[in-house]
Amino acid sequence: MINRRLFLGGASIAAATPLLGTVGCAGQTQTASTVNNAANAGALPVSVTNNSGRYGDDEVLLYIVGTDLTTDQHCWVDSNGTPHPVSVDDNTDDGYTDYSIPLGALPADMTLPYMSGRIYLATGGKLGIRIVEDGNGNPALQLPAGWVEEDDSFDILHDTVEFTHNEDGMFCNTSMVDQFSVPLGIRLTGDDDQSTGFLLPGGRDAIFETLAADPVFSSLVFEDRIIAPGHGLNSGIFPTDYFDPYIDQVWSHYAGTDLSVTTNAGTFTGRVEGDELLFDGGVSPIAKPSTRDVLFCDGALAAPNDGITGPVAAIVGAALNRSTLLDSAEQPTNDPAQFYLNEIANHYAAVFHEHTEDGKAYGFAFDDVEDFASYVQDHGASGLEITLTPF
Repeated sequence: MINRRLFLGGASIAAATPLLGTVGCAGQTQTASTVNNAANAGALPVSVTNNSGRYGDDEVLLYIVGTDLTTDQHCWVDSNGTPHPVSVDDNTDDGYTDYSIPLGALPADMTLPYMSGRIYLATGGKLGIRIVEDGNGNPALQLPAGWVEEDDSFDILHDTVEFTHNEDGMFCNTSMVDQFSVPLGIRLTGDDDQSTGFLLPGGRDAIFETLAADPVFSSLVFEDRIIAPGHGLNSGIFPTDYFDPYIDQVWSHYAGTDLSVTTNAGTFTGRVEGDELLFDGGVSPIAKPSTRDVLFCDGALAAPNDGITGPVAAIVGAALNRSTLLDSAEQPTNDPAQFYLNEIANHYAAVFHEHTEDGKAYGFAFDDVEDFASYVQDHGASGLEITLTPF
């Protein structure tokens, strides 16, 4: 299954820190047609509705950037739905590109080509997207870092829809993995009719208020933006040892108890020996993770796309974030009522799940374990609708 950890495949995207649609008047959707099908392979109709209640269409900009799957080159998409390879010569706007598409000026036949990347929706100004040369001298996207105060795009509220659109279908999600400011929902139609990412009424305010009241996570809340705890750790505003006591308890517990992890490849049994969690069945040893590893789902918890170690590491990482490892020796667990109950847990992720209509969100990179991510896919997709929901 394609998931968030594979979305930005192909040529790697350079991140300074890390679409496409059609809209008319605020609150009114224009439905895309298939006019561009002949010009752009796989053209998928896309619409955007502005229900923000705070910003008019003239204050919202869209950016569609990523990897062109027909050429494996970084690209940007214009308002006709046509992908263009990026070039360092595009840096003409005070050292940045201007790939923006004004929300109020989109045509009714906007479509998305075959590509993998992100649809940015920015409010109140332009995002700082720069083209740089990668290690091989090829032009590469350097995307905004909305979680870094020094980044030129920090004061521009923005969020993204991540996607892969190819011959197999459309795979997309909303994400809070890096930061949260602009509430977004998506609807994907085709073989099915699926929606996700939509907040409950008053959800955005509730998210800010809940985290602002938390003695640890309140440091992540800025005036109109919340940054993810991993990035807060990098900025020195979130404790680097936050998860350490819980990890110590887990490692101590499973030194004398079997941990059972079930994946599509079977069930694997593990025990802690020294600083490693050792499983049978060919799973690579999982070293004792750090708080950073848990929050970024990386390092000791890196999940290679090998079908064996990767799924096991993802399940262990999700259980650490959700604080379920001490409660159940059989993983993964799938009862959301049992998630995030420990004092030490990823309460940043928890609050998004609590305030979404379907209980799903992408609060950390392994949030897709047991399908709790705000992710939808369709092998016969006929349209994507993106909605800026009320602030």
